[in-house]
Amino acid sequence: MEILEKLLLFVYFGTAFVLMIYGINCYVMVYLYLRGQKRARQYRTKVSGMAGRFLADPDLPFVTTQIPVFNEFNVVERVVRAACRMDYPLEKHEIQILDDSTDGTVHVAHELTEELKKQGFHIRHIQRKRREGFKAGALAEGLRQSSGELIAIFDADFVPPENFLSTVVPYFLMDQELGLVQARWGHLNRKRSLLTRVQSIGIDGHFMIEQSARYVGNLFMNFNGTAGMWRKSAIHDGGGWSWDTLTEDMDLSYRVQLAGWKTMFLPDLVVPAEIPENINAFKSQQFRWAKGSIQTAIKLLPGLLRSPAPFFKKVEAFFHLTHYLVHPMMLILSLLAFPVIRFVNYAPGPTLFFILAWMLAVSMAAPGTLYVVSQRAAYPDWKKRILVLPFLVMVGVGIAVSNSKAVAEALLGWKSEFLRTPKKGDIEVIRYQTMIPWTGALEMIVGVYCTWSFGYYLFAEKYLVGYFLSIYAFGFLFTGLLSITQSIPGFRK
Repeated sequence: MEILEKLLLFVYFGTAFVLMIYGINCYVMVYLYLRGQKRARQYRTKVSGMAGRFLADPDLPFVTTQIPVFNEFNVVERVVRAACRMDYPLEKHEIQILDDSTDGTVHVAHELTEELKKQGFHIRHIQRKRREGFKAGALAEGLRQSSGELIAIFDADFVPPENFLSTVVPYFLMDQELGLVQARWGHLNRKRSLLTRVQSIGIDGHFMIEQSARYVGNLFMNFNGTAGMWRKSAIHDGGGWSWDTLTEDMDLSYRVQLAGWKTMFLPDLVVPAEIPENINAFKSQQFRWAKGSIQTAIKLLPGLLRSPAPFFKKVEAFFHLTHYLVHPMMLILSLLAFPVIRFVNYAPGPTLFFILAWMLAVSMAAPGTLYVVSQRAAYPDWKKRILVLPFLVMVGVGIAVSNSKAVAEALLGWKSEFLRTPKKGDIEVIRYQTMIPWTGALEMIVGVYCTWSFGYYLFAEKYLVGYFLSIYAFGFLFTGLLSITQSIPGFRK
């Protein structure tokens, strides 16, 4: 066998093996979740039972609610009014609208602030001369001007429930070492389309299983950028907000925990929010998360691995920070499948192909298992909800092209601007829809290529591996077609 053939086989089977390891970690998350839920639920019940006594204390901590906005014309009023409705003493609660907008949002926020001030709310409309650091910079400036001992943060498309502060604050009073409490994201527009239903399952899987597992397993847990509350002293101990990565929330979360602070996740406290209704807006969001996660891994992993944290905790931190590597690995497998069967003069036999098929099956089935468990844990009608799971698999495969680019940019150290996720009805959404996105065209090309590879595998009677190629083909074609059609004005609906 020639050297190139050996190298090709090594890369192909090695990638499949690593992808399987990431898949197995999904089962680890499910196990940790199932093992720790009873204890976590008992603690939440205990704190809930003591909440009344805590909240009756006249020395309640002062809370600052931060609402970072940038051109959020259609949603800013909704989130601000929801923040004002939160059940907490007015004299102990201030609200900051951290407004970096360049459109009519500024006028709406200013008028709203003046109206609510007359009603007795402590609310400020804070504007910066320069949008340095984007969202992280706005949060840092708001923190500098804040009076609160505790800091709640909500993005503009979120709608905090009335009981958010009265539910979360007692946990900080119960444990003085607690630095962060994260609530679960809900979905305002889940039923809007197939795409939003698919995303809702993915989000539920992350929160219900992964965040729960990291909390109950005493692992490193991340703040999700919104729908959470910080202890101000924990932010300072962690080094404050930084904008050298695109995921400033994950970056700060890890630094705070490395400084010794605890984190907590509340699965029963749900803060509903909008899900991107356009595939290109969704891909833009995923691109930012993918690139930012790898940037954070590069920044923090060396120090984390040298820290005195337990070995298992370090391993899980590695999987957590590098999770988006699965997308370039899926892309590699899809591209190398045809060369392996066509040009490698090697007949591995049924045993080796069975092993490969088993590795691929484990890696492909693991996320699905996690999502099914999350739906069953969160909703009575979970059986109906998981009917769209095959489409989630297709979208998860299809965004591999875009996310692979994000990972590559992070590894190469390329800088890029923080692009917020467009909200429903935003004028800015048009920017994603006025031209055919190049990633959509590339996804279609890869999809056609995978279809050809799938046909060749069937011709070669490699049925086990061919099945997975069919999933790749459908995934890339589905995502690419959706990306192109949703970029054309006539197809927006």
